[in-house]
Amino acid sequence: MASDRWAHSARRTTLAVLGIPLVALFVLPLFGLLLRSTPDALLAAALSPAVTQALGLTLLTTGAVVLITIVAGTPLAIVLTTRSAYHHWIRTLIDIPAVLPPAVAGLALLAIFGRMGWFGQFLADHGLFIPFTTTAVVLAQLFVAAPLYIKACMIAYEGLDPMLADAARIDGATAWQYWRLVVFPLTSAGMQAGIAMTTARALGEFGATALFAGSMPGRTRTMALAIYVSAESDPAAATAMSIILLSTALILLILTNTRAATHQ
Repeated sequence: MASDRWAHSARRTTLAVLGIPLVALFVLPLFGLLLRSTPDALLAAALSPAVTQALGLTLLTTGAVVLITIVAGTPLAIVLTTRSAYHHWIRTLIDIPAVLPPAVAGLALLAIFGRMGWFGQFLADHGLFIPFTTTAVVLAQLFVAAPLYIKACMIAYEGLDPMLADAARIDGATAWQYWRLVVFPLTSAGMQAGIAMTTARALGEFGATALFAGSMPGRTRTMALAIYVSAESDPAAATAMSIILLSTALILLILTNTRAATHQ
């Protein structure tokens, strides 16, 4: 028994040592960013007009993306949990935007909504122009972030015991009561995780937004774009915005992981 415990401990130590360089790669740059600015300098930069403008726009577009994703993505996730041949293909297509290079996503949106795109020409004929507007920012963020929520919801719904529906029906529950009292409470953790991932992805979206919406202050310049623009001209502002996004992502992950731990 002692030899088995020693062998097990040795394996765990070896695995931990092999993983240390990767953990260091993940952690050290984040600490380097946090230590790059003093609290006073960070506050001053965070209150500058350029930062507050970019932050306000980012919060506005991200909020719109999360709302649209919940309203349209939840029923889609429910439908796609049923198994059929065409649902498999739809699920695959929905996964694609989440893994596409951001530049490809931006070009794809331009191909559809650009002035010479499939729908862009029709919209232009009616006086509607989407590229390089705030609407384009929302569409770019929605394109790359919504699949994360849909995927999380699908996983949560597929984890439900099929016998629950039969049990609820035997107890006389209506369809609405089944979804309200059984399904949503059991899948809420997965849905909240999807919301957190979608929010974080929308907050940090850069490439698709840059190509499809541009970087116009107050109109399309989100935090991610403002960081890129300010990296050379105003490093303090770029650092402040980076720390704001990092802190937001960290809070979302902590809340998500805490919620998931309480449901285990």
